[in-house]
Amino acid sequence: MSRTAVPARPSKGSSAKQAIEELSRPGPCTPLRGDLGMVGIPGVVFAPEQGLGLPAVVFGHDWLQPAERYADLLRHLATWGFVTAAPNNHRGPFPSAQGFAADLRTTLDVCVGVRLGDGRISVDSRRTALAGHGIGAGAALLAAAGKPRLGAVVTLTPVQSHPGVIEAARTLTVPVLHLTAGRDTIAPPAGHADQLAAAATGPVVQRVLPKAQHTGFLQGRHWTDLLLAGRPDGKTRKLTRALVTAFLLKHLCGEDRVDVLVDGKVPGTELIERGHR
Repeated sequence: MSRTAVPARPSKGSSAKQAIEELSRPGPCTPLRGDLGMVGIPGVVFAPEQGLGLPAVVFGHDWLQPAERYADLLRHLATWGFVTAAPNNHRGPFPSAQGFAADLRTTLDVCVGVRLGDGRISVDSRRTALAGHGIGAGAALLAAAGKPRLGAVVTLTPVQSHPGVIEAARTLTVPVLHLTAGRDTIAPPAGHADQLAAAATGPVVQRVLPKAQHTGFLQGRHWTDLLLAGRPDGKTRKLTRALVTAFLLKHLCGEDRVDVLVDGKVPGTELIERGHR
C-alpha cells in the first residue's frame, strides 16, 4: 500500500454470491501482527504493512473468550486495509460491562493516537468503528455511546449484559450492523438483537444467519466449548468476513461497490431491519 493508502476496492458489478466469494477471501494487503501489551492493554493488533489515515476497528470478545479466537476476522480485515485491535482483558466469569466498554474506547484511542509499524501506519479518527461478539457486542454499544466521531458499529449475536445497552443503542446515529445466529440459544435474535435494532435512531441493518449458532463465529478450540452450545463453523465465519468487510468498506471508506452485501438480498441470510427507525 502507498503511504496515503486507501483500502482495496472490490470488483464492480458483482452479484451477491460473487461478492461473498471475493470479500471472504483475503484482500491484497499483507497483514502485520502486534501486541497491545506495549501500551499497557493485553490484546492483539493487526494492520496492513503501511498506510497513513487508515480506517480502524476495535473488537470486543465474548464471555470468557480469548481475543485469539477472532484473529481470523481481524487479520482478514487488515488484508483489506483496516487497522484492527482486540483487548484481551475482562475474561473472568463476571466481567464489568462498563469497564470493558472503557477499555474498548481506550484501545481505539491508542489506535488513533499511536503510529504503528515504526511510524508507517496511522489511523484517521474520522474512520473508526467498534465491534464485538456476545457480551463484547454489548460492550461495543456502550463504548460507542461515548464516541461521537465514530463511523460505524458491528455486533455479532449481541448480548445485553448491562441494562444500559438498550439506552446506548438509542443514542447512536451512526450506521449499525447486527448479525445474529438463527440457532442461537444464548442470545436469541428475538430477545436481544431485535430490541437493539428497534431502539436504533440511526441507520440499522439486522441480518440473521439461519443456520448459525452463537459459537459459530469463533475459531479454534477452547475449554469453554464444553460450556457453550454449538461449535465454531467455517461457513459462518466465511459469510461473516464478507458481510463485515462490506459494511465497513461502505461506511468507513465510502465504497459503493459493496452495496449488494450491505442492504441487499444475500444468500444464506435473512434481512430483518433496514434503514432508519
